[in-house]
Amino acid sequence: MLHFKSLRPARRLFAYCLAMFAVSLWGPVSRGQNATPPAPQKAAPSWSEELNKYPGLIPEFSRLVDKLQHDIQFPPPRTDSTLVPLLPPSTMSFAAFPNYGGVANQLLALLHQELQESSVFRDWWQHGQIAASGPKIEEALDKFSQLNQYLGDEIVFSGSTDGNDRNVLIVAEVRKPGLKNFLQQALAQIAGKSQSHVRILDLQELASAQDTKSSDELIVLVRPDYVVVSLNLATLRAFNTRLAGTNREFPSTPFGRRVLQEYQGGLTVLAAADLHTILSQLPASFRENASFQQSGFSDVKYVVWDHKRLDGQDVSQSELSFNNPRHSAASWLANSRPLTTLDFVSPKSMVSATIVLSSLSQIFDDAKILSGPSNAGTFVMLPQFEKSLNLSLKDDLLNLLDGEITIEVNSLGQQQPVWKAILGVKDSDHLQQTFSKLLATTKFEAEPFEQDGVTYHTVRVPQGKSTLDIGYAFVDGHLLIGSSRDVVADGVRLHRSAGSLAKSAKFLTALPPGHSLEASALLYEDAAAVGALQLRQFDPTIAHSLSQNSTDAPPVVVGLYGGDKSIREASTSPSFDAASVLIVAAVAVPNLLRSRIAANEASALGSLRTVNTAEITYSAAYPKRGFAPNLSTLGVDPRGTTEVSQDHAGLLAETLVNSGCTADGWCTKEGYRFIISALCKLRLCSEYMAVATPVSDSTGTRSFCTTSDGVIRFKPGSPLAAAPTAAQCKTWAPIR
Repeated sequence: MLHFKSLRPARRLFAYCLAMFAVSLWGPVSRGQNATPPAPQKAAPSWSEELNKYPGLIPEFSRLVDKLQHDIQFPPPRTDSTLVPLLPPSTMSFAAFPNYGGVANQLLALLHQELQESSVFRDWWQHGQIAASGPKIEEALDKFSQLNQYLGDEIVFSGSTDGNDRNVLIVAEVRKPGLKNFLQQALAQIAGKSQSHVRILDLQELASAQDTKSSDELIVLVRPDYVVVSLNLATLRAFNTRLAGTNREFPSTPFGRRVLQEYQGGLTVLAAADLHTILSQLPASFRENASFQQSGFSDVKYVVWDHKRLDGQDVSQSELSFNNPRHSAASWLANSRPLTTLDFVSPKSMVSATIVLSSLSQIFDDAKILSGPSNAGTFVMLPQFEKSLNLSLKDDLLNLLDGEITIEVNSLGQQQPVWKAILGVKDSDHLQQTFSKLLATTKFEAEPFEQDGVTYHTVRVPQGKSTLDIGYAFVDGHLLIGSSRDVVADGVRLHRSAGSLAKSAKFLTALPPGHSLEASALLYEDAAAVGALQLRQFDPTIAHSLSQNSTDAPPVVVGLYGGDKSIREASTSPSFDAASVLIVAAVAVPNLLRSRIAANEASALGSLRTVNTAEITYSAAYPKRGFAPNLSTLGVDPRGTTEVSQDHAGLLAETLVNSGCTADGWCTKEGYRFIISALCKLRLCSEYMAVATPVSDSTGTRSFCTTSDGVIRFKPGSPLAAAPTAAQCKTWAPIR
């Protein structure tokens, strides 16, 4: 997640370029899961090793980002479109983008300037892990810039369906001649000796072109005034005919008017879909399904998303509209109202999420209806349960809450996360009675504690050999529940001292322009803290270094605003939301994952080879036992003696056998779990099978196994929940 002092399109585009590079690095890893792997190679250096090798690299990234913020000039907002009127009236989905060719050219110039001025950046670019892909990034930016020199200020997309046929159009104005030759040369360079699935035609060639019926072919028509891209000749020819006439129907359609409405005030990017028309073309069995009709979403109208600049800020906005007032599940999100639970949230919160639900008891009734007859059993036992407790779920719980709920997380790095939940309450005394009845039916104890006029309760929940303390208290029409009594007390202190997140200037200035603390839902995120936390699981060194350079990162704030016939969203934060200096993570994390996974897999293979050698040695030393039945038998005596025996042969290192082993026989070493099973009769084991599987998806992409035949085999995919049998192991692909 990426952010810095202020979010500007320059950083997003630069992050996109680096992300594309990251994907190129990640590609061989993901593709390798479905192919026979090459022989293990020496792992690439981790990103922290790169930072040690090139000290000062992170400040250079920060300086480059600062240049991007101030030096890049972007296309101005568009208040109208010459292309929208050209689109067919059947258009059901639409997107419009500015021409970013000039931006790409400026980015390339800044990159070259940085390479000239910074010896650290230049050394890393030429000799670091990026060296193999750096020239590709430069070439891609250059080609992108050259292509867009031929195009107008806007590129639009139109999509529709006609039965089973997809009608897709991409249209742009042509700024200067030569586009056809440029595209042909570029495609020839990309395709090489492969067959290209792109046909480039001019008007004369369009008239005589034959339909190849290829489902993956792209056809490009280059006219003197427009360039048009489609998936089939029929759509292309129909659009070409429309251009020759004067019929401009799309702007007069309801969807066309909604699209043009978004241009008012200026925008940069726009996407929209006519959901009502799209749903009307779905099979009747789906549209008339009772559950779908009762959900309230059968009445959707449009979904619209745009990115524009308001009051000096870049803002993303979206809207889901309905033909009639929202009902059923579509109305569960309440209409916007002042949020009060944020007054108990810490301004140092890592993440907090607030939602206002319309009516919890109505949601419960709707859920019973939407669950259908197949899940009716879920609710059958409820009356009996309520009777046994002498409670009514609706009257004694749901109707006592006003629907506003906030969840706050302050720390995820500790053994027990620090969290807090705040709920709006209509009747605190009644709800406390409900809690007392519920606790009386359990073995949990609630210990009261009075402080500054507030009664705090601590509920001790057994958790293995220890207990988990949950605190709660009722304060000023709110219920606070937290990971401890101290956490709850801190929320009360913030509320009373006006020091909460709701009063934080950093938070209030990050709200979308034109919006206050009146909403249906709000998401707040300390982008730098979350980004550092995500990186910490890969490498604490890089996480610390990057967090040092991102202390001023603005928070991410996303708001939802319910209305009678719509749900709107607004945010000043893009989808990748952490400190801009963390842009480097787009390169670092895939590299780090790849190198660490390679190292873990190489270690796992080495351990299995050692197991094979140890099993052969064991069977020769103890012929009456045959093969060792488990890892413990091959390892050293856990009591610390140096003597070896048939129970502890001392053939495997303690790092594999006695460290990180669990009662079920699995032992963990360097990102992999290991286990041995054996086929034994009367203590004589004639066959064994050893397995190594990743601890998680981030520590390995393949599982390995070997049997008494000594062949190591592999299977790509997620970590195994259970060890395969020897017969199953032998069906896996052998390591070559």
